[in-house]
Amino acid sequence: MEFNFLFIILAALIPTVIGFIYYSPVLVGKAWMKASGMTEEKMKEGNMLIIFGSSILLSFLISLAMAFWSTHQTDLFSLFADSDILKDGASEEAITVNHLIELAGDRFLNFKHGAFHGIVITLMLVFPIMATNNFYERKPFKLTIINSIYWMITLALMAGVLNQWGFQPFVAG
Repeated sequence: MEFNFLFIILAALIPTVIGFIYYSPVLVGKAWMKASGMTEEKMKEGNMLIIFGSSILLSFLISLAMAFWSTHQTDLFSLFADSDILKDGASEEAITVNHLIELAGDRFLNFKHGAFHGIVITLMLVFPIMATNNFYERKPFKLTIINSIYWMITLALMAGVLNQWGFQPFVAG
């Protein structure tokens, strides 16, 4: 698979953009502030450059992870990436790998399939982690729901963008 790093970077901006919209007072901002115990005074504290810079850096890591977790073709490539099989394009093994890659082609490289992966990852990984943390921190379940819905929207959009535009199928050898 060949990465399109432009779309990996663009996907990394999605959490910030969606966060500004989703957590605005017009949508869930007031409910989130109440459930999380956040106040206007606390919102003004902290170094915003560090907060936003760290968020963008962490979003880039999420974007890289989502690129691999939501794209089936990367799994096929990873099976042979460190082996000598792909070095000799004329070997029987390389021909077989190329045939498998050609069969896979761009199957499932579309926005809808990527979004599906983002939703599944949220339901099976993000939600349980957030719920566990919030149970131990004695935070309201409403906070878990608010934050999990944000991540479901965000990861669905990120994986959708990455699946649609972030990769190009390749031929080994």
